[in-house]
Amino acid sequence: MADVTSDQTARRRTRSVFGARMAIVAFALAAGGLSAGRVQAEEGNFLTNMLKYGGTSVPPSQPADTDPPYCPTVEVPEGGAAIQSYAGRAGDSSHLRHQITLGRVARECTRLQDGTLSVKIGVEGHVLLGPAGAPGRFEAPVSFAIKAGGKAIVSRVRRVAVPVAAGQAQGLFSVVEDNFVVPAALAGNYDIEVRLGATPQRVATPKARKAPSTSEDRVAAPAKDAAE
Repeated sequence: MADVTSDQTARRRTRSVFGARMAIVAFALAAGGLSAGRVQAEEGNFLTNMLKYGGTSVPPSQPADTDPPYCPTVEVPEGGAAIQSYAGRAGDSSHLRHQITLGRVARECTRLQDGTLSVKIGVEGHVLLGPAGAPGRFEAPVSFAIKAGGKAIVSRVRRVAVPVAAGQAQGLFSVVEDNFVVPAALAGNYDIEVRLGATPQRVATPKARKAPSTSEDRVAAPAKDAAE
């Protein structure tokens, strides 16, 4: 009698373990987006959707366009990659105090929900001492600009302090500027520019002013008097 009772208890335990395993399998199938006879028409699975969208299914408003945003390479205009400081005549290398030079440049572009772009720009460079230079603290003026049609739509100037320690011939610097916003209408057609020094501004053509009448002026124009 004891053997029969023991055998019945073992069978109950086996059915209980088997039932628990089947429940785990059923949960795994449901979590994976599968059920008997059908495939759930959703992107990814339960866990992926929870992590990506905060819910078990893909939101209806999720945009289908997953193409990366337009992100042009950073341009450095001619004459904008270096600036020099001289102790005497400009261009005489023996009188060069220091030279600031741009190195590597990089950018990162992110599309925002309203269609605009947010651009981040990084720059590396160095200050090199010349024959007439001395260690100290230098300032590298770095200009950033987002342009469209040759005109700046947003620009910034960052003045970076660059120390050159005693006994050293150069100092390195790096700077990152972000949150340059490109309007949605220009998101596919814009340029990124970096240069040393302030961004050149368009200078208005000065109007000709009438010179004051002086005795020297009258003497200097005898031909006009003769013609009259």
